[in-house]
Amino acid sequence: MTIKNFLVCCLVLLLAACGGTGSVRPGSADNTPISDKGNDIVIYSLGLIDTNYRFGGKNPEAGLDCSGMVSYVYRQAAGLKVTGSAADIARQGRPITKAELRPGDLVFFNTMHRAFSHVGIYIGDGRFINAPSTNGKVRIDRLDNNYYAARFEAVRRYFD
Repeated sequence: MTIKNFLVCCLVLLLAACGGTGSVRPGSADNTPISDKGNDIVIYSLGLIDTNYRFGGKNPEAGLDCSGMVSYVYRQAAGLKVTGSAADIARQGRPITKAELRPGDLVFFNTMHRAFSHVGIYIGDGRFINAPSTNGKVRIDRLDNNYYAARFEAVRRYFD
């Protein structure tokens, strides 16, 4: 783990500790409680920032693609089995609205002219972690980024 990733993880842990169990997201219209499992998923995924992209990659040592990253993080951080392509993973989740998004939920995009062709992990504040083939590294992007906003498809929840 690089010093940058270590510092990011420490910051997230500190912020997550401020929320506590049973807390409510500030400014949330639906008052959805913060999920400990979702926070664990976010914290674990932050440690993968700058991991190399590899088509079909399923672990950080070999490289990750978007669905491989999600499968790996959900298994390691939450003990949840979500497998297959981004479209397969979308079929396994519970549909929720964009307004109900909370950390740890998955966001799906149509990036290859087919439904659910890209997936990322929502981390809060309109941001998500993903493993795009462009620039070849796991990184944080924004949902309101022109590219992703135009291709946004759905949100799925897998816990709580």
